[in-house]
Amino acid sequence: MTSFGFTLSSEEHPASRLVGLAALAEASGFDFVSISDHYHPWVDAQGHAPFVWAVLGALAERTSAIDVAVGVTCPIMRIHPAVLAQAAATTGNLLGDRFTWGVGTGEALNEHITGVKWPIAPERIAMLGEAVEVVRRLWTGERLTFEGAFFTVENAQIYDPPDHDIPIVVSAFAPRAAEMAGRIGDGLWTEAGGDVVQAWRDAGGHGPVYAQVTVCWAPTTDEAVDVAHRMWPNTCVPGQLSQDLPTPTHFEQASSTVTPQMIAAAVPCGPDAGPILAALRDAVDAGIDHVYLHQIGPDQEGFCRLWTSEIAPELTR
Repeated sequence: MTSFGFTLSSEEHPASRLVGLAALAEASGFDFVSISDHYHPWVDAQGHAPFVWAVLGALAERTSAIDVAVGVTCPIMRIHPAVLAQAAATTGNLLGDRFTWGVGTGEALNEHITGVKWPIAPERIAMLGEAVEVVRRLWTGERLTFEGAFFTVENAQIYDPPDHDIPIVVSAFAPRAAEMAGRIGDGLWTEAGGDVVQAWRDAGGHGPVYAQVTVCWAPTTDEAVDVAHRMWPNTCVPGQLSQDLPTPTHFEQASSTVTPQMIAAAVPCGPDAGPILAALRDAVDAGIDHVYLHQIGPDQEGFCRLWTSEIAPELTR
């Protein structure tokens, strides 16, 4: 059965607003929320990037039933995996079986900030595999000393390990990363379309498959296109650029040729539920069983009204 979620866009909203939006998503009947783990927004117009682990603690207190997923953390550079193992264990103990942790190889946008060299993709994939090994070993609660190819852990012990299994869902957008995700993960974080889901399954992948559908609801199509073009032009930044550009200024430069017409072609925009439903069905047909909706812009309440009145009932039918 397909689960439908709501994006908590930490690039667009401050921490207190994200907590309120999680409560709104729960009240609106979504199955889960997904929250990003960024140090920077993609472009300055988005304007925010609170620390996700603090927000997650608040979400545990503000919500009671909705599942919470991080989509996704890069555990290989900005924060050492031994520290993230402790953060995720604490979050899992607060949220119980509602918590899922997505991990991936990240983007330079967020990970370059400590001045460490940005590795090439194959190296980042190998680093991710080792980082997940470190996390899982620390989650046993036993003392760990570890000397790997990329990470060192010395006499570390998590005294409050997870009191239940925390799913680690691994991000992949190309077949090589999908093979890694199939070997080390409890699910796949990807995008709808392409052959990644099949490559992941061929590598032994099992568990949920997460992907986002980005939309912009507004009372008129013109207003929606304007908001999406102003706040989320990076949706049309192609391929490897999204992994390698280091600052919001670079993303603004890369998206300077993105036109409103390009946004309208890439993102369902406007007041009608039909294009959104079509995008959701396409994602489900592509093998995505955890589809979450990213509403661009400040009017999250308007989109949630559309969800409860038109989209959710139609999906149920």
